Amino acid sequence: MTDRPLTLMAVHAHPDDEATGTGGVLARYAAEGIRTVLVTCTDGGCGDGPGGVKPGEPGHDPVAVAAMRRQELLESCEVLKVSDLEMLDYADSGMTGWPSNDAPGSFWQTPVEEGAARLAELMRHYRPDVVVTYDENGFYGHPDHIQAHRITMAALEMVELTPKVYWTTMPHSAMRQFQETMREFHEGDMPEPDPAEVAAMAEIGLPDDEISTWVETTAFSDQKFDALAAHASQGENIFFLKMGKERFGELMGMETFVRVKDSTGSPAREDDLFAGLR
Repeated sequence: MTDRPLTLMAVHAHPDDEATGTGGVLARYAAEGIRTVLVTCTDGGCGDGPGGVKPGEPGHDPVAVAAMRRQELLESCEVLKVSDLEMLDYADSGMTGWPSNDAPGSFWQTPVEEGAARLAELMRHYRPDVVVTYDENGFYGHPDHIQAHRITMAALEMVELTPKVYWTTMPHSAMRQFQETMREFHEGDMPEPDPAEVAAMAEIGLPDDEISTWVETTAFSDQKFDALAAHASQGENIFFLKMGKERFGELMGMETFVRVKDSTGSPAREDDLFAGLR
């Protein structure tokens, strides 16, 4: 046994990803006395600028956007009680097909072994018991999410550690609920969702019976909402904030994962990322 605290490391691509995908578990495990380490790989410079100005439009300054998003990330981490924040500060690569994908210094253009070596150093320092990142498609195909997956899995091969490893996912049942909610909000004042986006959402995630780990985080849904709200500059892109806290809590009270590495012998179906470790 060791007196070192149990440690969760979440590896995310951009500021705000930590709240969307893992805000509940970060808040829950921090409340349970577990050390929570967030690694954010990019600077978020391809996000919206003041007033919602988009990359490539007049008035969009990636350096200023990155500085603004760093501050928002610090506020989100404060809400979620994240113990340690590490920023790799690669340039945001933007969405699939954007010219920024090919920009020198972008995360997407960074050799995997370079990013993995930096992340491996952080793993050696923090010695995580659980590591969470995205699947090989980055959950929904974003280049920076895919790259975060790649460097995480490569870093794990570089270190003499055996953490439990999880990929974030969503059950198809939850995705159907989100589609219904989007339609419901369309009946009010929201613009009609793009049919292509709705169809793409149907392909995200996994069948319920293929998901190994269901973590109850309802008690922390307000924190998760507030962490998302801290990323106010990106509010136009964060649909969940339009729900309000009560509806948000109803839909976002469970976070789900696929376990891909385990040395504890924990049962295949879990309700705790730290099952077998305590």
